[in-house]
Amino acid sequence: MLIGVPKEIKNHEYRVGMTPGGVLELVRHGHRVIVETNAGAGIGFYDEAYIRAGAEIVQKAQDIFSAAEMIVKVKEPQKEECKMLRSGQILFAYLHLAPDPAQTQALLDSDCIAIAYETVTDDEGGLPLLAPMSEVGGRLSIQAGAHSLEKHKGGNGMLLGGVPGVKPAHVVVIGGGVVGLNAARMAAGLNADVTILDRDLSVLKKIDDAYGGRIKTLYSNYMNLEHEIAAADLVIGAVLIPGSAAPKLVTHSMLKTMRPGSVLVDVSIDQGGCFETSMPTTHQDPTYVIDGVVHYCVANMPGAVAKTATLALTNATLPFVVELASKGWRRAVAENKHLQAGLNICQGNVTYYAVARDLGYHYVEAEKLI
Repeated sequence: MLIGVPKEIKNHEYRVGMTPGGVLELVRHGHRVIVETNAGAGIGFYDEAYIRAGAEIVQKAQDIFSAAEMIVKVKEPQKEECKMLRSGQILFAYLHLAPDPAQTQALLDSDCIAIAYETVTDDEGGLPLLAPMSEVGGRLSIQAGAHSLEKHKGGNGMLLGGVPGVKPAHVVVIGGGVVGLNAARMAAGLNADVTILDRDLSVLKKIDDAYGGRIKTLYSNYMNLEHEIAAADLVIGAVLIPGSAAPKLVTHSMLKTMRPGSVLVDVSIDQGGCFETSMPTTHQDPTYVIDGVVHYCVANMPGAVAKTATLALTNATLPFVVELASKGWRRAVAENKHLQAGLNICQGNVTYYAVARDLGYHYVEAEKLI
């Protein structure tokens, strides 16, 4: 199969869909890879490294989309990229369709086969291609939040871990999944006062057993959430319902109870955000202020640490890329239920239930199209 790796064009996005090591693996399996020039240059993966691995370098994205049978990306295709997709072409990338009706319709119109990293599953019920970026995003959320708390950034001037004789900042993490746990661990490591909320008591028990008093656990109901939000210096939104738009757990009325200069970091923004006041931002202009509260809602947060993020992501995606390339999408999806869970758009149909439900499309089971 001919696999194409275009350069990412989202604002300040330096990640790349495949490393030179990934190219070499595909070439060793008998496949061809074309890479857009400078696709990985921002993180030190230069064209020469791709050429040594066996890739062909092309000059324009249009050449990638015109020739390749499968497009491997990081972020969802932008408007101009959607226009270049064609019937029967495989797109393998993060898509986050539920809060993005325009992209969903564009992919349907293209008649492509769109497989979303974020809904591919594993035998343990996890999301193995979302997990690496969730780990990065969770850890990075604390860095971003700590920076946003600085006075010159609009924050209240609190040092996350405090100093002897001065209280640390109070960090509230909503959601005890991969993002939330990584955020809580980072905050606790910096000696912040950390509370994590979740509705799954087994999750809270595991966290309590592992971290004891270093990370406080609290059942997530409206009263507890309302109380914690009012007391927080930094709130991390780490809520995920696979494939669905994130629930708006923190309301505007809750926001009004927060102290001026407090900070919200919405890691759920790719799925629409879990704060009622969330709006997507970019690395170029990452924050805005509502009612005195700083909002950090960058939609491609791991792009800030693009080298680490690329290596972590491609470690997870490469086996699936090889499988799709070696078997073709029909056989790969038919034989691998986890890849089948990733199929969101197929030949003009929405094949992921949560996306169809949230956006009002007719849902078609993947099995009917294989």
